[in-house]
Amino acid sequence: MAPRRPGGAGAFPRSVEPPGTPRPDPAQLYAALDLGTNSCRMLIAQPKGSQFHVVDSFSKSVQLGHGLEASGRLSRGSMARTVQAIQICRRKIEQHDVKRMRLVATEACRRAKNAAEFIGMVKKETGLPLEIIEPEEEARLAVVSCAPLVSTKTEQLLVVDIGGGSTELVWIDLSAVPRHDRPRAIMRLHAGFHPPESPFPAAKVVDWISVPLGVATLKDQFHDVEDDAARFALMSWFFEENLADFSPYNSSQPREGFQIIGTSGTVTTVAASHLGLKRYDRTKVDGLRMTSDQIDKVILEYLHMGPEGRRNDPRIGRDRHSLIMSGAAILQALMRIWPTDRLSVADRGLREGLLYAQMSADGVLEDGPF
Repeated sequence: MAPRRPGGAGAFPRSVEPPGTPRPDPAQLYAALDLGTNSCRMLIAQPKGSQFHVVDSFSKSVQLGHGLEASGRLSRGSMARTVQAIQICRRKIEQHDVKRMRLVATEACRRAKNAAEFIGMVKKETGLPLEIIEPEEEARLAVVSCAPLVSTKTEQLLVVDIGGGSTELVWIDLSAVPRHDRPRAIMRLHAGFHPPESPFPAAKVVDWISVPLGVATLKDQFHDVEDDAARFALMSWFFEENLADFSPYNSSQPREGFQIIGTSGTVTTVAASHLGLKRYDRTKVDGLRMTSDQIDKVILEYLHMGPEGRRNDPRIGRDRHSLIMSGAAILQALMRIWPTDRLSVADRGLREGLLYAQMSADGVLEDGPF
């Protein structure tokens, strides 16, 4: 999936422990690595109550999917860059003596003809077991990570994860769930979109879709369109056309009780630009609610800047400037389609979902909602 913040920094700052603080028990540490089309990101965390405490993090733009659209294969250079990044992750895992981990790859590896060769290279060079997950699990884990941001007033929820190679959309009906239990009902979806009978009130997944267009793949589709504004408009409408099979797209939805949560580097970058942050601050971005007008204002500002202006804007970041307009095109299409004028911004995603799912399976979350 795509980077979660501008400038290439990790989604969480490293924790600063006071002198003399005992090192976390390695038996309680978990690692989650998300290898997407554009970035390699990892979190190492320790269970803490019903949440977790981040001990270390890593994020790097590796552009694994560079050239994939044209060749159908991962290039030698892309694989080498990615293996180098995973080597850094391996050293962090060894440094913290992490025993429980899950390392997953998404759309680029799902599509590449030589994905098996790459997985073998990672195993040989790093010793780490990288697995390719299916789109449904990717979507499910992104949804779980966003559960704390679900309003108790929300009856219809759309979670959107804009990645590098694909975009996942999940529509959830919470109207039968008591208000106080709605965030927990979302978290219980970690077991599957259609879990077995349970004594707990259930969130109903109305529909979900994985569109094979993310910030990198959508950009590649229109690389030959020279005019900046025309390219943006074409990308936005093309993305909307790819939602035709998503059932909520074709049905009228009530405005009241509807919430969109967006998780991606695009969404957090737009939020940081709206706030005027020259240095990214996750605490100000995660959970922020933006109006359609605020989003449109930022996107219009990006268009007025042009490619050179975006490249030099510190709010966007050097590793995101070339991808921000394709992500903004997706975001604008979503806000155009559905009956809301607000978006909840999530600086969280696949890694956090992986951590929740692992810790839940081990029963180490106290009073956990799972």
